[in-house]
Amino acid sequence: MDDVTHQDTKGYKWPAEGPSRIPYWVYNSQEIYDLEQERIFGKSWSYVALEAEIPNAGDFIRSTVGDKSVVVTRDAAGSINVFANRCAHRGVEFCRHDRGNTKTFTCPYHQWAYDSSGMLIGMPFRRGYKGKGGMPTDFALAEHGAQALAVAVRNGVIFASFDHTLESFEDYLGKDMLGYFDRVFDGRKLELLGYQRQRIACNWKFMFENLKDPYHASVLHVFLITFGLFRLDQESAVHMDPTGRHSALISRKGEQGLNAATAEMANFRADLKLNDPRLLDPVREFPGDMTVVMQTIFPNLIVQQQSNTLAMRQLVPRGPKHFDLNWTFFGYADDTPEMRQRRIRQANLMGPSGLVSVDDSEVIAMSQKGADSSIGRDAIAEMGGRNVENSDHMITEAGIRGFYQTYIKMMGL
Repeated sequence: MDDVTHQDTKGYKWPAEGPSRIPYWVYNSQEIYDLEQERIFGKSWSYVALEAEIPNAGDFIRSTVGDKSVVVTRDAAGSINVFANRCAHRGVEFCRHDRGNTKTFTCPYHQWAYDSSGMLIGMPFRRGYKGKGGMPTDFALAEHGAQALAVAVRNGVIFASFDHTLESFEDYLGKDMLGYFDRVFDGRKLELLGYQRQRIACNWKFMFENLKDPYHASVLHVFLITFGLFRLDQESAVHMDPTGRHSALISRKGEQGLNAATAEMANFRADLKLNDPRLLDPVREFPGDMTVVMQTIFPNLIVQQQSNTLAMRQLVPRGPKHFDLNWTFFGYADDTPEMRQRRIRQANLMGPSGLVSVDDSEVIAMSQKGADSSIGRDAIAEMGGRNVENSDHMITEAGIRGFYQTYIKMMGL
């Protein structure tokens, strides 16, 4: 990784305690946000789409890498391409639809046309008109296509990067994290079930931290705690790759009732009952006995396996104090109708108004308000100690420390 000068980081300096302290300026500084786009999102593998979203030649979907708009396509040969949604001429975003099928993308400003691989294939008046004007004679279409990104596809999931020198996606994840990834993406053809979208008034890192933080899940979420979907008195673990940037929160739903541990949880509600108990009627379908595995893949993806509901949660930064959370729910093409309905029913736990995740959206927006009023102070992430290491319990913030261990290095802080 390139050395970074003090001037590059504009005078920002991380607390001496390291990743167990988080300065509040990382959540509200425009300068830090701009550096993140270059050093974090510009130099990592970012999730952009599922192959199931572009099954046919000519299909495309608009996505993002950091806050940069990109287009993901399947060309006539069946290859996957990702390129910047930016005309090489004057920088206009030429793809204006979220998804569709087309052979060409045409910039609305000067009608420059690109094919489904991002190559420039034509423009008006390239040779001028009646011998006047036009492009220079040495102008070559092939040299002015849309900016191509590096692409990695594994078992139906598409990642992209502006950095063409990155290690392979497999090496990027590492052996252990690749195992959790392949647990869900095992080569079976995926089936798209639907989308949900929300914009949350806080920095994107609050959500990434949230899914590395089992400590909050065992005290905040009334639904999880009450119905035993994710609770500190269960068998659980936090696993990370050697860098700490990727992690997985793992838990097994048991039959725990009211005991010493749950009695201490202020949000435990013994009186809550479900009108439709099928919401909590999961069937085992993955290796092992874990019923929840939430994997965070640095820097923008959460792979959600909660019982039988599966989703990709894509983080899209929208400035230092807002981000979009894009949910893509999916199953497998060989699912029975009953399993498909079970996945959709259980999806009510998640999404912007989910019985569980609605808590997260509200509390992290509250976190942003606290950060904005705490300039010059630091947040504490010492639950479970100060080290970055795997744990066999939920009462830890090691995953958050692992994230910031990588963040500090990549940002030059």
